[in-house]
Amino acid sequence: MSRRNKNVGRIPLVANFTPAIVFAALGIAALIVVVLLWSDREVDRIARERDRAIVALVLEQSVERVAHAQESSTVWDAAVLQMRKRPLEVNWVDINLGTWFYQYAAFDEVYILSPSDQPIYAMRDGKRTIPETYIAVEDIADPLATTLRRTEAATGSRSNPGMLSPGSADFAVLRGRPAIISAKPIVSDSGTIKQQPGHEAVHISIVFLDDNFFARIGSQYGLAKARYQIAPSSQPNEASVALSTRGGHTIGYLVWEPFAPGSQVTTVVGPVLVLVLLLSTIVIYMLASRLARRTADLEESRAQAQHQAMHDGLTGLGNRAMFELRFEEALHRSRRRKSLLALLYIDLDRFKQVNDTLGHPAGDALIRQVARRLVAEVRGYDIVARLGGDEFAILINEPEDHDAIDHICSRIVSQLQRPFNVSGSHAYIGASIGVAIAPEHGLDRTELTRKADIALYRAKAGGRSRYVLFDPSMDEAVRARETTDRELRKALADCDAQLRVHYQPVFSTRTCKMTGVEALLRWEHPENGLVTPDAFIRAAEESGLIEVLGPWVMRRAALDARAWPDLRVAVNVSPVQVRDRKFVETVRAILAETGLEPRRLEVEITETALMEASSEVATSLRELRALGVACALDDFGTGYSSLSHIRDIAVDRIKIDRSFVQAVSTVPGAALVEAIVALASANGLHLTAEGVENHEQHAFLRSVGCHEVQGYLLARPMPAEQITAMLNETSTNVARVVGGSTSHAS
Repeated sequence: MSRRNKNVGRIPLVANFTPAIVFAALGIAALIVVVLLWSDREVDRIARERDRAIVALVLEQSVERVAHAQESSTVWDAAVLQMRKRPLEVNWVDINLGTWFYQYAAFDEVYILSPSDQPIYAMRDGKRTIPETYIAVEDIADPLATTLRRTEAATGSRSNPGMLSPGSADFAVLRGRPAIISAKPIVSDSGTIKQQPGHEAVHISIVFLDDNFFARIGSQYGLAKARYQIAPSSQPNEASVALSTRGGHTIGYLVWEPFAPGSQVTTVVGPVLVLVLLLSTIVIYMLASRLARRTADLEESRAQAQHQAMHDGLTGLGNRAMFELRFEEALHRSRRRKSLLALLYIDLDRFKQVNDTLGHPAGDALIRQVARRLVAEVRGYDIVARLGGDEFAILINEPEDHDAIDHICSRIVSQLQRPFNVSGSHAYIGASIGVAIAPEHGLDRTELTRKADIALYRAKAGGRSRYVLFDPSMDEAVRARETTDRELRKALADCDAQLRVHYQPVFSTRTCKMTGVEALLRWEHPENGLVTPDAFIRAAEESGLIEVLGPWVMRRAALDARAWPDLRVAVNVSPVQVRDRKFVETVRAILAETGLEPRRLEVEITETALMEASSEVATSLRELRALGVACALDDFGTGYSSLSHIRDIAVDRIKIDRSFVQAVSTVPGAALVEAIVALASANGLHLTAEGVENHEQHAFLRSVGCHEVQGYLLARPMPAEQITAMLNETSTNVARVVGGSTSHAS
C-alpha cells in the first residue's frame, strides 16, 4: 500500500477519535507539565551540584596554583645558595624570588624568612619593601611556616605527591581582604646541597582574592555574577560556598547565580504548551532530546574533571595519583595470582640541556614525543605514567620472565636514543631505567619504589642510557654510602681531629731538588684507621660535603706551605668545586687569609672530569690563571686526551699518569711517554711524571726531557713537619736515591 492510501485511511479514524485525542492530549499535556516541573528541579539540582563541585575544585586548584608557581624558583640550587649569603643580594632576590613573581604569577606580596624565622626580604605590589613589613601578616603566616617546618622535620619528604617540595597553604583574611597565603621551603633541585629538613629559608606568597579573581573564575567556569561576601546570600536565585581555612574557620563566601537549565527550559517551552495537543509527540521528543543533551553535558563535565584529576595534562598519561592506584591494584593481582610484576622508573638523560637550549615549549614537545614512544613500546594493558618533570614510570603486568623484561627495557633505551624532531632540529637525549620486580624484590609498593629508585641511581651513575635491575648488593652499597656520609659529617664537625693533609714531594729531574709538593687528604677514621680519598671523596661529592671539605684542604695546604717559601703546593680539586660559581672567590679568599702567593698554588683536576664539563671548568680555570694560580691536568692520557681541549683550557702543566710510567720498560710504553713529552714541549707546558718507583723509570724520564717526577722511589706522602725536615737537608740524599743508593723514603 502506498503512503497516500495509508494517510487517506487514517483521516476518518482520527476524526472519530478527536474527543479522545483531545482528552488524551490534555492528559499528555498535564503529564508533560508534571514531568517538566520535576525535570526542572532535577536538572537545576544537578547543575547546582556541578557548580559546587567546580567551585570546590577551583578553590583547591587556586591554592595549588600559587604553590606550583612558587616552585618555579624555590626548588633551585641557586636560590638555596643565595639565601645563605649575608647580606642578601637583593637585586638577585628581586629578579628571581620577589618582584618577578608579581609579574609572572600576579603575587601581591612575597616575604622570605630565614631558617630562624626572621623576615629577611619583603615585596608588596611589585616593589621591594623593608622586611619588617612582614609584621602585618605575621599572625597568619607564622603558623603556616611552623606547620611546614614540623612536617618537614617529621617526614623529610613531600606531603603532596604532585609537588616538587612540601608546602603549607591556606585561605585567610589579611587587612580585611580575603587572600591565599602559601609557604614553601627554598630547597635544592639537584639534591647536591645538603639541607636539614625544617631548617631551610621559607618563601611566603600572598595572592589577594579581589573582584577580578572572582570575576575570572565566573567567566571561566560559568558562574554568573561570582563575587565575595562576608555572609552567605539569602537570595533564592543565588548559591553560596564557604571559604574555609584548614582549621575549619569560615572567612567569607563565594556567591554566584547558579546555572538553572531546567528553569530555562520551562520558560522556553511554557508558551508552547497551548499547542501541546497538536504537537505533543514533537514536544516530548524535543524535551527528551534536550534533557538528554543537558544530562550528557553535565556527565561529560564531571567525567572530564575526574579525568584531569588523574591524568597528566601535557601527555595525557596517568599522573602519580593514578599510577599509585594502579600499582596497588597490580600488586594485589600479583599476590593473588603469584605472577610477576615489573616496575620501571625512567629518568631522561640530558633533558635539561634541551630545555635550557631550545626553551620550555620545545621541552614540552619533547616530553610528549617521549610519552608516545613509551606507550608504543609496551602492551595495551601495561601502565605508563608521567610522575612529573622528566620522570616516567611503567608497570609491566605479568611478564613471562626476566628475559621479557630485559627485552622491553632494551627497546625503550634504544627508542629514546633515537633523535627527536623538536623546533625544527634534532634533539638527542636518552634514558636511565631502574627496575624492581615483584615478588622477587617484595610486594610492598613503597619498598619496590625505593628499590627501583636505587637501581635508577645506579644506572645514572654507571653512564646513563642504560637500565639496571635491582640487586640486594645495591641496598648494601646504599647503606654503606649512608654510613660513610654520616661518619664523614662527624669528621667535618671537627676537621682537625680526624682529617690530615699529607704531602708528596715533587723533584726536578735536572737538579734533583724538591720543587713542590702535592697535598693529599687522609682521614684517620677512629675505627678503620687511615682512609685514602678513593674511599670517601665520591660520597663527599654526591652529598655536597665537598663544598666544606675542598676549601678546608686548600686552606690547610696554604697554611703549611708558608713554611716552604721555595715550593709550590698542588691541591686536587673536584669538578663539583670548580663548577661552583663561588670557587674562584673561595680561592681568592684563602690566598688573602693565609698570605700564600698565588704563583705558589697549583690546582689539579683530572682529565676525565675536565672534559665532562669543559665549558664551566675552563671558565673557572681561566679566572684562576688570571689570578696567578697555576692549573695542572692530572692523570693525563687516561681520559679523552685531546690537543684542542688542552689548548682551549690553557693549563700550565700536565701530569703523566702512573700507568704510563710503569710501562716505560716496554717499547710501546716508552714511545707513548715520549709522545706526551713532545706534546707538552710543543705547547710550552710543564711536565710531571707520577708513580716513579725505580731507577730505570727515573733515568728514562730524565733522558726524554720530563721536567719533574714524584713517586715512592724519591719520597712517599708525609706530614708537613717531615717536608720541613727534608728541606733542611741538602739535595745530596735525593741524588743518591736516583743514582741507586738507599731510598730516602724507606
